[in-house]
Amino acid sequence: MDSIIEMLSQRGEHLLGRLSGPLNFRLVVMPVVVTILAIRAHLRDVREGRPTVLGAFFKDPTERRRLLRSGLKDFGKVFIVACGLDTAYQILVLRSFHPGEVLVVAVVCAIVPYVLIRGVVLRSTRLLYRKWAAPAAQSAVSPNEDTKGRPDHP
Repeated sequence: MDSIIEMLSQRGEHLLGRLSGPLNFRLVVMPVVVTILAIRAHLRDVREGRPTVLGAFFKDPTERRRLLRSGLKDFGKVFIVACGLDTAYQILVLRSFHPGEVLVVAVVCAIVPYVLIRGVVLRSTRLLYRKWAAPAAQSAVSPNEDTKGRPDHP
């Protein structure tokens, strides 16, 4: 039991040591890059009129596949870079390699920010887009047409 507690405390020290050690910039840069990618993906979904991420993910299997592919496309490369940078950190600083720690750091740097930002940003941009689209749609309708662009016949 003592060995398990010692191993967990050592892993905790390793993970916390990344905050101040060399290559610590990756802990800021990678979430920022993933956040930008998530915002771009949300704006694309809003323009295309796709449903909210969580609702579509749990209700529609075809949307679930599309969302997973879209997410992997957006954060997959960043996830691989996060794994590579953390491996380099471990070899340079710790002089050892711990795959579990690599996965924890990569998930925290790439996947968690993407999921959090995508959920929050999608909802807010969808609300803003609806507010902006409604006045624009009304101004685009000519006096002799209804809201769908058909001639208005009394």
